[in-house]
This record gives sequence, structure tokens and C-alpha cells, in this order.
Amino acid sequence: MSDDDAEVRHEPEHDRYTLFLGDETAGVAQYQEHGDWRVFTHTVVDDRYEGMGLGSRLVRYALDDTKAAGRRIVPRCPFVRAYVEKHHDWDDLVDQPTKALLASLPD
Repeated sequence: MSDDDAEVRHEPEHDRYTLFLGDETAGVAQYQEHGDWRVFTHTVVDDRYEGMGLGSRLVRYALDDTKAAGRRIVPRCPFVRAYVEKHHDWDDLVDQPTKALLASLPD
């Protein structure tokens, strides 16, 4: 199976974006919504697909979808944080996860 078979789907009922390779779940980007923020909390791609760029594909889709939804991005997840530091397409939407911002989020 190749990365051409990859599909990302937003699953708002589970607060996540899921990356599928065929019928198999290959990765997820989880988030919490709070006010205008979509706080990305955890991203993981199965080790079997490491180095294929699938994590980047997953996060790029999630960030583009967040932008299209008119929400702001809080990169609490280290993978998402590193991605937005390297790619500047969402600079105008990114709020850093400061202590004050994080304290305002529900547990």
C-alpha cells in the first residue's frame, strides 16, 4: 500500500482527524475545541508508516480544515507545533499555548 492510498477524514464526533490507508487507520490528530480555538493535543502515525510524510499530510489537512472552519489554531501537540514553525501558511491563525491560554481550557 502506498501513500497515494492515504485519505484524511475529519471526525468531529471524536474530536480528531483520522488518516486512513485503505480501510486501516494509520494515524490521528486529536484536538479540543474551546471558543474560537481548536487546540491540537496529540498526533500519532503508526510506526510502520514512518518516513512516508503521512504525519505531514494529516496535519496539513487538519490545519487547512481548521482555517476553512474559521477557527484559530493552538499547537499544543509537539508535532503540530513543529509543523507550524516550519510551514507559515497558518501564521495569522496560530496562538501559542501560553500558560494563561492553557489555564482557560477545560480539563
